[in-house]
Amino acid sequence: MPCQLTDVIAELDKLLQPGRFKDYCPNGLQVPGGAKVAKVATGVSASAELFERAIAEHADLLVVHHGLFWGSGPTPIDARMKRRLKLLFDADMSLAAYHLPLDAHLQMGNNALIARALGADTLESFAMHEGEPIGFVARFAGEGIEATNLFARVATLTERTPLVFDAGPARVHSVAIVSGAGNDYLADAVAAGADAFLTGEPAERVMTEAREAPIHFIAAGHYATETLGVKRLGEHLSEHFDVEHMFIDVPNPI
Repeated sequence: MPCQLTDVIAELDKLLQPGRFKDYCPNGLQVPGGAKVAKVATGVSASAELFERAIAEHADLLVVHHGLFWGSGPTPIDARMKRRLKLLFDADMSLAAYHLPLDAHLQMGNNALIARALGADTLESFAMHEGEPIGFVARFAGEGIEATNLFARVATLTERTPLVFDAGPARVHSVAIVSGAGNDYLADAVAAGADAFLTGEPAERVMTEAREAPIHFIAAGHYATETLGVKRLGEHLSEHFDVEHMFIDVPNPI
């Protein structure tokens, strides 16, 4: 039986606590649709293609990591934004987005899920953003794992070959993780004593910085490192409410 949209958003807000974060975008319900929710779709980034595919699946609510709106206030609506909004309005489909709150969450977040999928034994908060940690330093039990094994695990998890600057030790005891565009936290990873740093995409300077640290730098893809959290969020909603969930993959090589 369909549930109330307000109840679903209230659960997401309670779980992720977006009010804790000074984010680059508004978190929570961005575009309201119908009052009832029977099917939830999740995806990484808001786009016309994602909207069209969610509509084709008759989703009532779409939950994404990267929403439609960025910045501190309203901006003019161009033709691209008009098309996206029209798709949502015509389908009466709601859109909700959770950015840093979904990176940071200990159970549902991208970084924690990556750490556990790689076989980490313990997690410690890492990478402060405006007073709140958004990443984790993941530690492996015992004598750690071989660096080549870590790189292989990342490739298996993300289903793509990561860009690796293998400047760190042969055995990895800890890996600092900030999904997406987290390369600015490389220095924090070095300061934390991590043997490796995993993020989504690199900046030009990171090769030299990693070699001089030295530390392993792993760029596993912005999109690829941010599929886990939103997918798990949808699974949580299907467990908590009587709703169907589906993850819609719109692959991005970046």
